[in-house]
Order: sequence, then structure tokens, then C-alpha cells
Amino acid sequence: MNYIKLLNAAFEKFYFDDRLNPTHISLYMALFQEWNSSRFASDFFVNRRDLMNASKIGSKSTYHRCITDLNAWSYLEYFPSNNPYKGSKIKMSIIGTSDEPEEAHYDPKLEQLAERYHPIKEQVVDQQRPVSGQVLVSTINNTKPIKHNKHPNSLKVVLDFFSNKNFNPEYAKEFYEYYEDRQWQTSDGSEVRDWRALAKYWVHQKALMKEKNKLDKKQASYFRDNLRTTKNKDYGQSL
Repeated sequence: MNYIKLLNAAFEKFYFDDRLNPTHISLYMALFQEWNSSRFASDFFVNRRDLMNASKIGSKSTYHRCITDLNAWSYLEYFPSNNPYKGSKIKMSIIGTSDEPEEAHYDPKLEQLAERYHPIKEQVVDQQRPVSGQVLVSTINNTKPIKHNKHPNSLKVVLDFFSNKNFNPEYAKEFYEYYEDRQWQTSDGSEVRDWRALAKYWVHQKALMKEKNKLDKKQASYFRDNLRTTKNKDYGQSL
């Protein structure tokens, strides 16, 4: 199991699920930690008191309501225990796919979610100063979102963006051709919402891959050097 992948998939589902409230999420995170501690076993036993303490839920009725909701909404399977000496059994649902992503595969979902959490806006306020000096502020709502192009109009636009950000221009061409070939859709078939945010994510992933390749080569070189032998040995030399 990939801890980061499972957690990211859960956060993405939280964002779109309007049924959840903070206590649901807090309890789920406490259960997720128990799942992680059990090395992501297919099922595990929990103690209500420990979970309430970890999730900061002070009411038993709230705890039972939340865990029942999570069970009904397919976040987990809950098997309550009537034995005071044996905890209830939990089977966590695996959200998303179980396959590991390919190294050269880019999934911009989190980048797009970040954009939705922090929309860029500009405020325009019309102010007039009459002779009396009193400032009159317009009561009209002039808050307008800045328009962002979902897709770049050409490769030149992408190259200019990468140049302004001091990104590698080679990445710009790869990025543009990759998503142009896919008609600017993400891996799940949804439309790209902000190509600039997606480009930053692309460069970040490229940098991580580059560092990983360097580390792999360094380790391989280390093992090769240790396996080298020489025929010119001085067996009379003391050890």
C-alpha cells in the first residue's frame, strides 16, 4: 500500500463530499492512522476510547453517528463488538485505484484542487469624493474573478511561461506535446482547468525524477566499485 497515494485519494474525496463535517474527517484520520499502524491490514480491531481521544470527539453519540455514517457512505466497513474485552472490527475502503502510477505519468488533481481552495480574485471599488470630502463607496458587488485560460494557445505561450519562471525549456516542449496529444485532459478524462498550475506540477515531478535517477546511479556505481578485484595483490602485507 502507498500511504501518500491513499491519503491523497481520501482528501480528494473529502473535497467533493458535502455530507462530511469536521468530526467525520477527524475520525477517519484517526482510523487511517490505526490502519497504517497495522501495516494496512485487510481488517483490524479498534478501541472506541482511543479513537475518541485521537479524533478529539467528546461524545459517544457523536462517535457512533460518525462511524455509522462513514460505514454507510462506503469509506469503511464497521463491525461493532458487543464484547467489552474485544474491540470493534474495521475494514477500510481503498479509495481510488490500487495500481501504482508510472514514473512518467502526471496526475494534476491535487494541483487543481489547490487552485479551487485558493481562487485568485481582484477587487475593484469605485470611490467618489464629493465637495464635502465624504467618501462614497459603491454598493455594487464589483468582485470579479480573473479569467485564466484553461489551455495555452500555442507552444510559444508555454515557452514564454517557462522562460519567465526560469524553468527548463526542454520541459516546456514535452509538457505541451504531452497534453496537446491528450486534448488537454487529465488521466481521469476531466478537462484541465489551469494549465499554468499544471505546468508547475510537471516541472516539480521532473525534478523529483531527476534526483531519483541520480541517486539510483550513485548506488549502482557504489556496488560496482565494491565488486572490483585486482590480480596484483601483495599477500605478504600484514592485515
